[in-house]
Amino acid sequence: MIKVQDLSKIYKLYNQPQDRLKEALHPLRKKYHHDFYALKGLDFKIKKGETVGIIGKNGSGKSTLLKILTGVLTPSGGTYEVGGKISSLLELGAGFNPELSGLENVYFNGSVLGFTKEEMESKLDEIITFADIGEFIHQPVKTYSSGMYVRLAFAVAINVDPDILIIDEALSVGDIRFQLKCFRKFREFQEAGKTILFVTHDTGAVMNYCSRAIWLDDGGIKEMGDPENVCKNYSSFMAYDAESSNKEGVSKTAKSLSSENKESILHTSNDEWREDCIISVSPFTPKEYFGDGRAIITNAGFLQCNKETDTLEGEKLVTFFIETEVNKSITSPAIGFVVKNEKGVILYDLSSYFPLENQNISFEGGMFVRAEFSYLMPILSRGDFLISVALVDGDAFNHKVVHWLHDVIGLSVLNSSFMQGNMGVFNPTVSIKIYNEDN
Repeated sequence: MIKVQDLSKIYKLYNQPQDRLKEALHPLRKKYHHDFYALKGLDFKIKKGETVGIIGKNGSGKSTLLKILTGVLTPSGGTYEVGGKISSLLELGAGFNPELSGLENVYFNGSVLGFTKEEMESKLDEIITFADIGEFIHQPVKTYSSGMYVRLAFAVAINVDPDILIIDEALSVGDIRFQLKCFRKFREFQEAGKTILFVTHDTGAVMNYCSRAIWLDDGGIKEMGDPENVCKNYSSFMAYDAESSNKEGVSKTAKSLSSENKESILHTSNDEWREDCIISVSPFTPKEYFGDGRAIITNAGFLQCNKETDTLEGEKLVTFFIETEVNKSITSPAIGFVVKNEKGVILYDLSSYFPLENQNISFEGGMFVRAEFSYLMPILSRGDFLISVALVDGDAFNHKVVHWLHDVIGLSVLNSSFMQGNMGVFNPTVSIKIYNEDN
């Protein structure tokens, strides 16, 4: 549906406004500008029925790309082909006349998209119902809030039955109900075989709704492929200016501490298991990681009833442990983990930023460290969950990642009476244990 080859967009930047005139009139055609590549050498194809999310920091070229594909901008080099009728929702202000009423802008925007007045009248009821802005449909658009503007613009964009829907960050303006309504419409479009291309900073939405992700950086494609992998690398890069690697990059695997010599802070009763929330736990399997390598997380897992286990019960006391081999000094260490659902949304996290007795510890090379987090296991809704673990150096607001492992343990809720959401974590405690080479 979309084919892009060696696509580039160059802007001429001048240090002073008068330099533009000097360059135009100079007899020897002296240059007073320097070239800025908003896009450089993009190559990709999007097939029919794909939903592709484009992510990247501000200024990476995302909006420029969409404007070229929708015909708003002309590329400086390369070619692009679009094989179908496009409906687009770009930044606020694009496509509507602020002096006209919402109703008049529906017809105006429809004519821009190539529809007759009669065709737009046949779609009018659906558009007004979806926008749900009441009497404001008869008021000038310049009186609209940003949320009302997006409601109307999106309602027009999706109800003209396009082959390709292009959205540029606009959905982040709407309230949560409208966003959910839009994503339900995305699902309908996907089931109908439509092609969707949208720019967003919401990596959770990309992982949940997209079949592919494109990460733009400084006008070029930094990574393209599976949404989960691309979003993990992007999140790591944005948060810590680091990129994830696979586990083969870990130089060595430290020995695991023998379970016989590990003191546990876990104390639970041997009551019969109830069937409120039964959770299957997958073993520790490191895959993608990033960090400066001063220490390596070698193992992690759950304890219940003083034993390592592959099955948990909700609302019972558990211990989650993380074992680490330290290679070089870490002056202000903190260890923790996060639990996410299948959409990448964090449900809860615990870390040693909040210990009671371990606030002034440091790690030295050669140490083997074990952190334990004791808490009541929440009753989770049925589904799959993932745990990432991390060791950092610094405080909660300013730190460097020493070792971060993505999605090393999986949780599958086999049986639960709790159908939505999750319970809170109750009374967590943290224990840091340090071992030497011999013990």
